[in-house]
Amino acid sequence: MKILHVFKTYLPDNFGGVERVIWEIAEGAARQGFASDVFTLSKTPSAEPITISNHRVHQASATLDIASTPIAFTAATRFRNLAQAADLIHYHFPWPMMDLWHLHAGGRGRPSVVTYHSDVVKQTALLRLYQPLMNRFLGSVDHIVATSPQYLATSPVLSRFSGKTSVIPLGINPFCAAKPANCAAISSFSGLPDRFFLFVGAPRYYKGLPFLFEAARQTGLPVVIAGGTPEGHQVSENVTLLGPVSDEEKAALLSRAEAFVFPSHLRSEAFGIALLEAAFAGKPLISCEIGTGTSYVNRDGQTGLVVPPADPQALGDAMLTLWNNEALRARLGAAARRRAMTHFQADQMVDAYCDLYRKLLNIPAEPQKHHPSQPQSYQQVRHG
Repeated sequence: MKILHVFKTYLPDNFGGVERVIWEIAEGAARQGFASDVFTLSKTPSAEPITISNHRVHQASATLDIASTPIAFTAATRFRNLAQAADLIHYHFPWPMMDLWHLHAGGRGRPSVVTYHSDVVKQTALLRLYQPLMNRFLGSVDHIVATSPQYLATSPVLSRFSGKTSVIPLGINPFCAAKPANCAAISSFSGLPDRFFLFVGAPRYYKGLPFLFEAARQTGLPVVIAGGTPEGHQVSENVTLLGPVSDEEKAALLSRAEAFVFPSHLRSEAFGIALLEAAFAGKPLISCEIGTGTSYVNRDGQTGLVVPPADPQALGDAMLTLWNNEALRARLGAAARRRAMTHFQADQMVDAYCDLYRKLLNIPAEPQKHHPSQPQSYQQVRHG
């Protein structure tokens, strides 16, 4: 059986949270007999399919980009051909181009599932124009998957389609986050404090970094920022900006950190893969209550602390609480790892999606799941 994943970006160009989820599903589904292709856009598309581990990537040319949405004017025929060759199409929402292709370029001829990664949050003016198309698209697909019970309960869009919506939490392979840290990997960073809070992630508008910077200024606590360098913000001397890091460096940073702080303050942060990585590493978590999967990963008082969004004072108070209580850090970190191991492993997510694929394709359920070890790390996939 052949699955076609559709999303606006993918490897080898980009490997963010959604792309990582697609990779996990495609690789895991291959071990259960599903062959996967990914259709995406690129500014420098390859003329031939690109093999990534056990699946293939098909790239069309991105003509332009509007409001973080890559647009392609000549990709409909390519999509139609791939859709006709697939047994099921798996869309990753939001991306308006795929709505058009599904409705007008042959997508409705195949069983279809949508993983609803996020509401459209920032582009409120464009949303009014997009909404009719969005509702037609979501109304026409066979099934919609929310990534957490919280997002399903709080999304005004998903409430309209409750009759065909279920929840499959995101999961990752704990290989990179949980492996013993390579101490040499952190030696390239100079001037790190002996103790620090860690944030890992791209400096996007919804990540809440200005509130973290202010909390760090108010408390004087050391904070290390990895994954991207934010622009246009003044930071105090107790904030260290590292820029992008490798998986090995990230694992080393997580092993050294006292706790992981995740100040995302808008619903664009629908889940928080970085929270999972920190939880697998056994770190206590600090996050904000924004009605999304971040509070499904991080349970207040159990795996970490949850504070109001966009509130530097509350964020700083939570940081001080963990900084000054070693026993609390140990208890919450251990619970975070247990919850991650129980609820958020990639194999669990893959099993649920493969069961859904079989249901939509009228294939008998698989009696027993087998989960061989992952052959490669994310870093090997990206650069190997």
